[in-house]
Amino acid sequence: MSEKYSIVINAAKKVINMKVVGTFTPEDVQNFVKDYQAKVNSIEASAYTLDVDCTTMDILKPEMVSSLENSFKMYKESGFGKVLFTINKSAILKMQLNRIARNSGLTNAEVVEL
Repeated sequence: MSEKYSIVINAAKKVINMKVVGTFTPEDVQNFVKDYQAKVNSIEASAYTLDVDCTTMDILKPEMVSSLENSFKMYKESGFGKVLFTINKSAILKMQLNRIARNSGLTNAEVVEL
C-alpha cells in the first residue's frame, strides 16, 4: 500500500475496498490508475461493489477535480454493480463527490456519511 491509497479485493464478499488518504499529487494519480487497472482487470467488476473509504481524504483543491473526475469515469467504465464513497460528516466533500459523480455519469454512486 502506498501512503495515499490502498486497493484490496475481497472476492468472498464481492467487494473492492479502496482507501484514499490526504491529497494526491499527479504522480500519486498515475500510480493509483496503474494499480487500479491491474486489480480491476483481474475481476468481473459488474459483480462487485467498489467501496471507497474517503474518511481521511482532504477536501478537493480545484486543480485535483479533473483528476478525480477521470477516476470516477474509470470506475464507471469498469462497470461496478455499485460504488460507495464513505466520508466523515463533511457537507463540502459530500457536495464535491456528488457533483463529480454526476459530471462523470457515475449514476450508481452513493456518498455515505459516518
